[in-house]
Amino acid sequence: METVGQRIKRLRKQKGWTQQQLAKRVNVSPQVVSNWEREYTPLDHDDIAKLALILETKADYILFGKDDPSPPDKEKHLEVNDPRIGLAFITGGEDLSEEEVEYLKESLELFRRMKERKAKEREKNK
Repeated sequence: METVGQRIKRLRKQKGWTQQQLAKRVNVSPQVVSNWEREYTPLDHDDIAKLALILETKADYILFGKDDPSPPDKEKHLEVNDPRIGLAFITGGEDLSEEEVEYLKESLELFRRMKERKAKEREKNK
């Protein structure tokens, strides 16, 4: 059974790219790509999303080898720098309304402030 690292390597080679070329496109070091391919370090969700877009496949294919490795529908295609890219994993690529986007941003900001406050409290109690 093919591993995540083996799929990344095969997809990279199908494009005719070196590890350095893929690294530049994903905005990581060549060592990171090497570590992914050898399964030394896990990928985070942002890296998986970027790889899927750059390698013109689906995240499910990279992770599980399931489904057709062809690119997703162009209508639902997000650019690598699109701020909604992290939401694609939650929504399955469906667009959110502006109201939903604002609500999620506010919720995330509140969560981050609470987390920061708790960290400061723990520091005080040490």
